Amino acid sequence: MAAYLLGVFLFAVGIAVTIALHEWGHMTAARIFGMRVRRYFIGFGPRVFSFRRGHTEYGLKAIPLGGFCDIAGMTAQEQLTPEEVPHAMFNKPWWQRIIVLLGGVIMNILVGMIILYGVAVSSGIPNPYADPSPVVGELSCVSNQRDAQHLEACSGTGPAEKAGLRPGDRIKSIDGNVVQSFSQVRDWVLERPGQEIRLGIERDGHPQEITITVASVNRLDHDGHSFRAGAIGVNAGAPPDAVRRFGPIEAIPATAQLSAQTFSASFQGLMSLPAKIPSVAMSITGKERDKESPMSVVGASRVGGELVEHNYWNVFFLLLANLNFFLALFNLIPLPPLDGGHIAVVLWEKIRDGVRRLRGLPAAGPADYSKLMPLTMTIAAILVAFGALVLVADVVNPIRLYQ
Repeated sequence: MAAYLLGVFLFAVGIAVTIALHEWGHMTAARIFGMRVRRYFIGFGPRVFSFRRGHTEYGLKAIPLGGFCDIAGMTAQEQLTPEEVPHAMFNKPWWQRIIVLLGGVIMNILVGMIILYGVAVSSGIPNPYADPSPVVGELSCVSNQRDAQHLEACSGTGPAEKAGLRPGDRIKSIDGNVVQSFSQVRDWVLERPGQEIRLGIERDGHPQEITITVASVNRLDHDGHSFRAGAIGVNAGAPPDAVRRFGPIEAIPATAQLSAQTFSASFQGLMSLPAKIPSVAMSITGKERDKESPMSVVGASRVGGELVEHNYWNVFFLLLANLNFFLALFNLIPLPPLDGGHIAVVLWEKIRDGVRRLRGLPAAGPADYSKLMPLTMTIAAILVAFGALVLVADVVNPIRLYQ
């Protein structure tokens, strides 16, 4: 229990540091370009403490679920003192404003890459150069499903073992279709009870083809309804080169490659986020929680606690790196009040003024953010509602890696 609580605490601290560095990225870029930073706070709600240094007030608030960097003149509608006007953000060149708005995103990407590099040279990272094709692990018999968590007992050999499949074989294709994950094999087999399938495999570096007759078994869906499904008695194995430790120099390109792969996976996860909202809501009523569903700070910290409890420190830090990449992408969504929304406004101003210049008209000046308030408030309300939904789900039906 002590290790679990330590993991929860450390991951929560990691999230707070991630937020602090995101805002520090904005603040540093703003100061480089001579903008006035009024406040730099971590958290929301009541103020715990603060102090002033130069023109900036630094502080901590009671709810450490976010943070903000208050730059004078982010919009032309702000009240500015005469001293702040020359340093107002909206008076700076458009490209400087975009760099400042990207400061937090850039910081998250750098933090994620630094974490990956540290894991790469210490304990090892998922090998970005590894063959993605799945590896056969344990071979078993097949049986019907007894309940949501268990299969009935069985004995003997399963269809895959009878056909000649062996542990360590790499599955390269199924019925002529290239596969890159074990889930592809599972889903293909599941839909073909009683049929024959052809597995293209690689054994000891030599390609082979094996024909397997898929068994027909009973399975249960999420609602407990029975259906006929295919099974061949194969479990996924760990590829021998799945995780690799790199030297200090070779870890640099490996980290860059894995960062790109992680960024791509985070993008896919972000795109699938709206489709997962109904299942998160249903999990609150007791339905099974999808392990790939979104998590709040509470849920992520609980997972961090489980990883530390089982001494998976490398996975703990990989999860923290993934969080940084996801936050970077999330903040690039071109909707206010996210950073991407502000960037979209700056780009719109630039394009608008370019068109006006071609027409012989003067620049129109900074955008009127008051016209965006309905959209901004709507998006903010949606984000708050989504955050509350996921938070409740993480409390009443949390994701557990280990039962």
